[in-house]
Amino acid sequence: QVHLVESGGGLAQPGGSLRLSCEVSGGVLEDYVVHWYRQAPGKEREMVATIIASGDTHYPASVKGRFVISEDKPKNTAYLQMNALKPEDTAVYSCRLLKYGPHVESVWGPGTQVTVFS
Repeated sequence: QVHLVESGGGLAQPGGSLRLSCEVSGGVLEDYVVHWYRQAPGKEREMVATIIASGDTHYPASVKGRFVISEDKPKNTAYLQMNALKPEDTAVYSCRLLKYGPHVESVWGPGTQVTVFS
């Protein structure tokens, strides 16, 4: 069974940076599409980054140019580099793996808190 564990969250000042990690166990990262989501209190969950098998990445306008998703396949770990952080980036960040086949396999991590404050 595939398990995900996020790490790297914490406190940051506006304009600062954090790098989140999503470590995969029980499965092979490269078999999956990887998404990072975030959810702030009272708000809907928002997808903030995607990386597909080809290495192509996708971001919404809210984080484009500031966030970078990447993978280290030998380490079976995905990352979310977050730069130029803003208070509105404060949320719980979770990674999600998706595999499409005879059925869709979806795995979520428990999430890690990111708080941006001055």
